[in-house]
Amino acid sequence: MRRALTAAALVLATGLSGCSAAAADRPTVVVTTNILGDITRNLIGNQAEVVVLMESNADPHSFGISAQQAARIENADLIISNGADLEEGVLNHVEAAAAQGVPTVQAMDAIEPITFTHDDDGGTSTDGDGTTSDDPHFWTDPGRVAQASEALADEIVEHVDGVNDDLIREQTAAYLTELSVLETEMEGSFATIPEDRRKLITNHHVFGYLAQPFGFDVIGAVIPSGTTLASPSSSDLDDLTRKIRDAGVVAIFADSSQSQRLAEVLAAEVGTDIDVVPLFTESLGAEGSGADTYLDMMRTNTQRITEALS
Repeated sequence: MRRALTAAALVLATGLSGCSAAAADRPTVVVTTNILGDITRNLIGNQAEVVVLMESNADPHSFGISAQQAARIENADLIISNGADLEEGVLNHVEAAAAQGVPTVQAMDAIEPITFTHDDDGGTSTDGDGTTSDDPHFWTDPGRVAQASEALADEIVEHVDGVNDDLIREQTAAYLTELSVLETEMEGSFATIPEDRRKLITNHHVFGYLAQPFGFDVIGAVIPSGTTLASPSSSDLDDLTRKIRDAGVVAIFADSSQSQRLAEVLAAEVGTDIDVVPLFTESLGAEGSGADTYLDMMRTNTQRITEALS
């Protein structure tokens, strides 16, 4: 009996060692944001280890990484980032790895961006003054996510040794189909919102890409910037209060990873019945949140936007 147990233990140990070796032999793809991480996993499956730097419910503009994560970046087979300066806290690590020869790709390179115009005080404007920069929040449009997905698949095939190219293409095609279904669902849901109520106020400028294909008017943002690291002035809030009243806005959409306090203060200042509705706009949620994958996140947001504005 003891010999049998010993033999079984040796077999198990050998099997575990083999699994560990197999895992160690897999290439590594490092992805900065959790939204891109989920997209990448759908494209690559289990053919590579996908290391996602950003935790759920984090802010992509401000999250940082550990020394261990920095080491993973330096030894990656491929680094996938969002681009357009979204991941402000990790850009130096990505750039350093790229300078050392690690292949890097930015998802934003695959899409036609929309731009912000920045005032001298760091806010955004539409009057043409100031400097312009690309809006990084392309994932709010599943059509652009499809474009980025195809480009990322090409980069994976080119730079990640040992993957099955045909399987990558097959998995990418399947994911593109899911994105197309999502886009159709969003169109059908948003079509039930009266045109005069398709007006968006968010905590910062995050829905420009959603507004374009689905026919929304972005009235403004609590933080008049494309990044959460900015802050509104009293004149900014006064101006936004006026716009909300003039446009007849009925809801303010706050990001689930940020404090809703400013949005609640603004809603109270307007003096009309305005709901503050949390959305998952910049980060996936934890497991069970209804937003732990990109597809689920967009469906949850679509439902909440439709219910708030209908």
